[in-house]
Amino acid sequence: MANLPLSLSESPKNIVVRMPNWLGDLVMATPILADLRHHWPKAKITAMCQGILGNVIREDPHVDNVLNMKRPKGWFNRQAYQEIAEPLKQGDYDLGVLLTNSLSSAYWFWRGHVKNRLGYATHCRSQLLDHPIPFPVERDNQHLVMTYKMLLEPLGISVSKTPPALYLNTEERQAAKEKLACHGVQPSDMVIGINPGAAYGSAKCWLPERFKQLTQNLLDSRTNLKIVFFGDKAGAPLVQEICAGFSDRVIDLAGKTSLRELIALIQTCDLFLTNDSGPMHVASALGTPLIALFGSTSDVATSPYNGGRIIHKHVPCSPCYRRECPIDFRCMTRIEVSEVYQEIQSLLKQIK
Repeated sequence: MANLPLSLSESPKNIVVRMPNWLGDLVMATPILADLRHHWPKAKITAMCQGILGNVIREDPHVDNVLNMKRPKGWFNRQAYQEIAEPLKQGDYDLGVLLTNSLSSAYWFWRGHVKNRLGYATHCRSQLLDHPIPFPVERDNQHLVMTYKMLLEPLGISVSKTPPALYLNTEERQAAKEKLACHGVQPSDMVIGINPGAAYGSAKCWLPERFKQLTQNLLDSRTNLKIVFFGDKAGAPLVQEICAGFSDRVIDLAGKTSLRELIALIQTCDLFLTNDSGPMHVASALGTPLIALFGSTSDVATSPYNGGRIIHKHVPCSPCYRRECPIDFRCMTRIEVSEVYQEIQSLLKQIK
């Protein structure tokens, strides 16, 4: 591995970390913040996030500041410069860690005069980095959390056992309980959360009619069971389709929560069923028992890091990483309702 940059012979005082742009990736990157804090406890650490994702880590005790940025519409317009480069300049950062692999993210660190820019050497951006790091040869056969952690090795920070973690305050936890109570959820009820969508594309999603049949089977199995469906605004029509015709024991919260509310609500669930998605990694980071359905993606690289049951039919074409299946969707159609139902019942017996 490359040597420590000469300019880092002294401990950095002001660190900026460019966090990933997807919810699940951002959650998997949270150990980097903790490892930097443990290594340099006196440094100021700023997490730079795109859009509203900064809200996900605003309670993280390892972060001093969250710098939110809009996705730039171009590289050379004045608005993008004012919204991205100028705040970086004002921060006067003496170490910049890029967890994103894009050329544009390295460009903005360069324009923002971030010193000691550290990142993986991808997308022809090595000239914009003070310390370009070759991608690990094992990256396709290791968890993404490990790939993130290996980026810190040139700084003298060994690969840790730090898991992804998310943090909620007392008020958020209480508000989540009150929100569910407004929908008729009693303290004695068992709550199953279901996330039937995935922002990346339909190839990651189990079939809606199977979620619907599974919901009916679960309702028939226990009278004290409530099922809460989650999703973003784009996925709200899908959830409405699944929930149509059920009693008020099925609660549709798709598109009706903020990111922080979503995190708090997932934390209240006794069990969480999900496709490979951002909410899957949220549940894992919170320690919520979960079952994850994998299809077009790799359960080696992006499995729930803190544990969980995985159902993945390892058909020859999976993982393909496509947004939509171009053939017969065999990776998901081979996951039967009965199989998922049995896994849920097995896990519920261990919980209550």
